[in-house]
Amino acid sequence: MYSYTDFDEAFVRERAAQFRAQVERRIDGSLTEDEFKPLRLMNGLYLQLHAYMLRVAIPYGTLNSRQMRQLAMIADRWDRGYGHFTTRQNIQYNWPKLRDVPDMIDALADVGMHAIQTSGNTIRNVTADHFAGAAADEIADPRPIAELLRQWSTDHPEFQFLPRKFKIAVTGAEADRAVIKAHDIGLQIVRQDGEIGVKVIIGGGLGRTPMIGKVVREFLPMADLLPYAEAIVRVYNQLGRRDNKYKARIKITVHENGIDTIRDLVEAEFAITRAAFGGADQELLRAIAPQFAPPAFETGSVAAYEAAYEADPVFRSWVDTNIAAHRAEGYAIVTISLKSHGATPGDASSDQMRLMADLAEAYGHDELRISHEQNVILPHVHRADLPKIHAELKSAGLATANVGLISDIIACPGMDYCALATARSIPVAQQIATRFDELKLEHDIGALKIKISGCINACGHHHVGHIGILGLDRAGVENYQITLGGDGTETAAIGERAGPGFAYDEIVPAIERLIYAYLDVRDSADETFLEAYRRLGAVPFKAALYPEAARKDAA
Repeated sequence: MYSYTDFDEAFVRERAAQFRAQVERRIDGSLTEDEFKPLRLMNGLYLQLHAYMLRVAIPYGTLNSRQMRQLAMIADRWDRGYGHFTTRQNIQYNWPKLRDVPDMIDALADVGMHAIQTSGNTIRNVTADHFAGAAADEIADPRPIAELLRQWSTDHPEFQFLPRKFKIAVTGAEADRAVIKAHDIGLQIVRQDGEIGVKVIIGGGLGRTPMIGKVVREFLPMADLLPYAEAIVRVYNQLGRRDNKYKARIKITVHENGIDTIRDLVEAEFAITRAAFGGADQELLRAIAPQFAPPAFETGSVAAYEAAYEADPVFRSWVDTNIAAHRAEGYAIVTISLKSHGATPGDASSDQMRLMADLAEAYGHDELRISHEQNVILPHVHRADLPKIHAELKSAGLATANVGLISDIIACPGMDYCALATARSIPVAQQIATRFDELKLEHDIGALKIKISGCINACGHHHVGHIGILGLDRAGVENYQITLGGDGTETAAIGERAGPGFAYDEIVPAIERLIYAYLDVRDSADETFLEAYRRLGAVPFKAALYPEAARKDAA
């Protein structure tokens, strides 16, 4: 993984010292909150419902054991003993005191981390496939180009005051595990005539006006990546609307101007930027790439793993659900679920963070990943070590076998924390997970992605959930809309609204009716909820959600 250079270190330390002085001026009254706001947002500090919140970047979701232990220490020393992993592969601390934030940022810098550009109208943390560098279906590891994009975008003088925030995601496989079609720029590594390049998608995004991104280049040589990205952001910076923040994202720019017009403008700008780069970006990429070389994979017997798999049904269930195929023989990718039934999705205690760091150091070539699905990954684990890892995770409440199932719910913090939220998300996620654990149905239900947002901003990605739940305020009362058929993968789709919303105490029973309807209409146990919805359409599912309306229609 990437290690800071002397330049990186000096840059982050200078920013930390600058922000410390700004915080001191805010505390002594030299800066008003309005004056301080743009300064704190540049450094990832929000003012939430009850307290400040610090959002820390985990570039492309990759960190090592030393960094994870430092995150645990920060949680213990300056917060409430836990952190919240987000859909942007960041970690958030929800309860810091303002005077402590500079010390937190210094502690992050000690391990090569920061909170720069995790907020504001700028290019945010670059995200990637959480299986990058390990997945069996990968063409190439996308993290070197993600790191290149991170360095290019950090404090880029032209892109610090864009019309709106800007998000980039990259994947190196045909299977999209990074939701690239719901990003301002989505990049997929592809191979054409033996050459590796990228497919470029622009104008995706969720929130108030959800849209699936459009292909602006089917194949872009890797050597042209950075000047082409710069051309896209320049065109957006010039055309993007600044009169209405709800229409300021690039998805609206593409929609209003048309993809063909945007493509022509980008290509014209690209002709200029390409000449200006002069190959310096490729020299930098060549220096970055070796830092993402695969670890020295070990060989050895997997007999102990096979014996445990045959003998222990609990271990077998965990393997079948939480383990993915690895590119190296004898290895596996382990997803550690942060969604034990009834827990807050994405939260990890400091003790759990330290345990995951220990496991990465002992068994995982010192690598961890954060997924956009709010789980933690050990990307390189020899199968012989899986029984020991499972036992350790079980002792810490981290061995829930539910990855990709109904209780593996993405949820934003909602009205429990967020000043923008209009409804609660966390309790709904907890109640759904608990209910289906009681029913002992989730493994029978199979692959199903529920995503919950507590407001229209869609931080919980509800638009691309197989079942999406959006919490809104209706005359001071929480009301939950359901969308069906969303998909965040390579077959991306925006979910369709099912009908009227449900009260807080009605939403879990509504989901239960929906699931029983699916179990009744599916072709076989192998047909997923999404497949059944695409085959049958919305009618049988709406009938389950709104039985009274269905009875009236039948009459």
